[in-house]
Amino acid sequence: MRLDSMSLLGSWQELNAAATIPHCVDNVERTGAIANFRRLAEAGPDGPQGTFQGPWFADSDVYKTLEAIGWEVGRSGTDRWAGLLSDVADLLERVQTPDGYLNTYVQGTPGKEPFANPEYTHELYCAGHLLQAAVALHRGSGDERFLAVARRVGDLVAGSFGEDGEPVIDGHPEVETALVELYRETGVESYLRAAELQVERRGHRTLALGRFGSQYYQDHLPVREATEAIGHSVRQLYLAAGVTDLYLENGDQTLLNAMEELWDSAFGTKMYVTGGHGSRHRDESYGDPYELPPDRAYAETCASIAALQWCWRMLLATGQARYAEEMERALLNAIAASMDHTGTAFFYSNPLQLRTGHDGSSEDAPSERLPWYGCACCPPNLARLLASLHGYAATSDASGLQLHLLTAGTFSGETLSAVVETGYPWDGDVLVTVSGHGELAVRVPAWAEGATVAVTGAQVLPGPTPGEYLRVSCEDGATVRLTLPMTPRLVRADERVDAVRGCVAVVRGPIVYCVEQADLPDDLLVEQLRLDPTAGITEERAQDDITPVRLRLSGEARPHEATLYTRYDPTSLTGSPVSFTAIPYNAWANRGPGAMRVWLPLA
Repeated sequence: MRLDSMSLLGSWQELNAAATIPHCVDNVERTGAIANFRRLAEAGPDGPQGTFQGPWFADSDVYKTLEAIGWEVGRSGTDRWAGLLSDVADLLERVQTPDGYLNTYVQGTPGKEPFANPEYTHELYCAGHLLQAAVALHRGSGDERFLAVARRVGDLVAGSFGEDGEPVIDGHPEVETALVELYRETGVESYLRAAELQVERRGHRTLALGRFGSQYYQDHLPVREATEAIGHSVRQLYLAAGVTDLYLENGDQTLLNAMEELWDSAFGTKMYVTGGHGSRHRDESYGDPYELPPDRAYAETCASIAALQWCWRMLLATGQARYAEEMERALLNAIAASMDHTGTAFFYSNPLQLRTGHDGSSEDAPSERLPWYGCACCPPNLARLLASLHGYAATSDASGLQLHLLTAGTFSGETLSAVVETGYPWDGDVLVTVSGHGELAVRVPAWAEGATVAVTGAQVLPGPTPGEYLRVSCEDGATVRLTLPMTPRLVRADERVDAVRGCVAVVRGPIVYCVEQADLPDDLLVEQLRLDPTAGITEERAQDDITPVRLRLSGEARPHEATLYTRYDPTSLTGSPVSFTAIPYNAWANRGPGAMRVWLPLA
């Protein structure tokens, strides 16, 4: 599978390789994350010199960066980081203990014992990212050194926490899906069983309560009973991905049933229109159903990435288009917004509204993207996702080829290959040229009412239905042209989302739009705008790659009140006519800090 470098997704991969991965490499060195390994490897008789640097889970930033490199080597064949890989493999081999344990925080901090405080030490979380890095490097280049280190870690987990071992789980789920991936790569059954035990043991309140209680860790109910998305959003979504991975390997239908209910909770009652997850800053968690304040959205970048990863697994488990739909929503909106046009600055949280006068000095809610964070989980997470992005676009089986993400590229299957030409998501014309024989399945977005299809050398079974897959029985050389209506539309939220009642979001195709202060005159603030829902929306093509399609909206500008609270007088609720520009939400804050909002009040 290969994405066209001129497509939106393909250009992100190129930017990731040229800028984001090198930026991550530089920063895991600059912040001491790699030095933590070097410090232990070079320790003398008196122990390591100096102190551990960074958060206690800093190892994971190194491992995610290594995973990004592994996928990029497999994608492009680059040897740019060959020296780094050799040096880091040497460090891991030297630091890893004979029993397989490897964690620079615990090993490098006096008084710390392995797995003594699983609520917060993230040892299995870090181990999981090591396993995934090793799998990526092995698949990408055949590297055996990292895989050998990972297998020793896997053997330790399977032995220490296996059938006869301690019932230890990690406060931050992640190792579950990593153990399944290690099983897939090696065929060692004990890794799969270790993943099963991690899942089965969660939900029995074995972790210390900490500041936020058992729900924070998803340790409040067994996974088959915990059907409401709750607690720390990234942890919830990583756990769900791991549980779905288990179903894909062991076929336990009760696991899939629980995940379908959980998915309905997360995506049906707690997801932002941009594909963001997590509405509370205090514990980075899900709120109540329909608690989705745009200005207080936490919507951590890692949560959107984890949501995409879970949807991918649900798509593989069920074949249902709705999961690919949500992959696309998150990818083109919440995830795309989290990185700037240089590939070297990032949002940790992704609000849907930034107020005029916002104090953006805090890392938790900055006014513009930052080059790195004290908790730097998001940048290398983005790097590993983008490096592997082509793997999410399509699948194949004996029947043919399935296209899940509409993007230009070349996709090969067992019986069918396809070249896709399209300017999507900016244009709605998707042309697929097929080689081989079999069934081509192309996802028709749920919003694409009025989509049409034209084919040559193929038979459509049946026609395009929004929210389903268009299935075409193809002969060699067949072409399929799917035409999607790209007319901008207004979207409203369920009435139970109190925070945006009386507001609409403007959406074109899969792209959510916003209004940014940078497009308004100095004497007009974002907060004064109201949208006229009856007025037409005009498209404007821009000569740049950041906002290629802008929208011109009409409405009114309300004057400011003289006091904070004013007597209600419906006759005074009028404003001056105004037109204003909306840009893709994923492009906001590329022109400096300033107010922004996705949800617009109606005039």
